[in-house]
Amino acid sequence: MAQIIRDARELFERCEHARREGARVGFVPTMGALHDGHLALVDEATRRGATLRVVSIFVNPLQFGVNEDFGRYPRTLEADVERCEARGVELIYSPPPERMYPPGFQTHVEVEQVTQRWEGTFRPTHFRGVTTVVTKLLLAVGPSIAVFGRKDFQQFKTLSRLVQDLDIPVELVGMPTVREADGLALSSRNRYLAPSERERALAIARGLRKAYDAYASGQRAGLAELARAEIEAAFDRIDYVEAVHPDTLEPLETPSDAQLILVAAHVGKTRLIDNLWLGHDARP
Repeated sequence: MAQIIRDARELFERCEHARREGARVGFVPTMGALHDGHLALVDEATRRGATLRVVSIFVNPLQFGVNEDFGRYPRTLEADVERCEARGVELIYSPPPERMYPPGFQTHVEVEQVTQRWEGTFRPTHFRGVTTVVTKLLLAVGPSIAVFGRKDFQQFKTLSRLVQDLDIPVELVGMPTVREADGLALSSRNRYLAPSERERALAIARGLRKAYDAYASGQRAGLAELARAEIEAAFDRIDYVEAVHPDTLEPLETPSDAQLILVAAHVGKTRLIDNLWLGHDARP
């Protein structure tokens, strides 16, 4: 049965004791509202030899901007605990916000260059909140391995830079996006979608599929435009649909074998993100 821990010091002591006993600590950070994509990350930690699995469930206020969905973000702790236990998770870290950020909190962690475009443009305080909370979580858990989904590709690249630059001794693993059978990327925010909106949301998968098929047939130019045309027809607003280099996340100046298509778009009141790493990801 999983134990819920609310205090960072207690969490550290539990993980440290396990390490002294020879455990390999695996960590999956989440904001809860767990779905099969999150559970696939736990499975990957187990596959890579984690014998103590830790999942954090914390809706992080620092990564939400003004007028974003912090207040209505789904909170389903009881169901999340059950799903974690079914996957063999031993420790669940779910601190109250006032313990994560006590009165007088004034320290933040920032990664500069890789956060400037895309999500950094539309959510300018987002990544500072992500890098701050993940640094605190890694310090509290001290894992050998931490597993993240690549649906938030820019986030994964940002955290990879964080770990590298600060010499944090953890292996960071990025897992491909888990999708529904019809191609919709699993997301906790999918709960917001009305049935008609979910149907419209499939335009992202259709657009990425067109880009994938064109890439597989040898096309290298205009792949993002293929995706954009499909998405524009169904979504209310597009923040970006862009082909970038998967290492730098800079826009491609010339056609290349190394391409990542990034997407952020709004259907109704819900903002969805997705991506496709051409040559690496399966057909959506």
